[in-house]
Amino acid sequence: MTGLTNRTVVIDGRGHLLGRLASVVAKYLLQGGKVAVVRCEELNLSGHFYRNKIKFLAYLRKRCNVNPARGPFHFRAPSRIFYKAVRGKQFKLFGKLIHAT
Repeated sequence: MTGLTNRTVVIDGRGHLLGRLASVVAKYLLQGGKVAVVRCEELNLSGHFYRNKIKFLAYLRKRCNVNPARGPFHFRAPSRIFYKAVRGKQFKLFGKLIHAT
């Protein structure tokens, strides 16, 4: 954790790509930093709108057949969508860190 302080880094999400910003934030979090991303509703998704819509609708169809109230829970708020993207990137980066050592 060289060069990191205990201060929280505030990032403006306006105009950034969702996955690119998520990977930067995930790496910073794995190094022990604290991050707050504001204006998540203005993050961009690359690709065509129709393709992104189809992917999101496929994501919404994933549910527990026995009792859908058990999950998985599909967050629709932009901040929670970004949170899930960061969480997925963290697991991917953490696995690479484990295999590298």
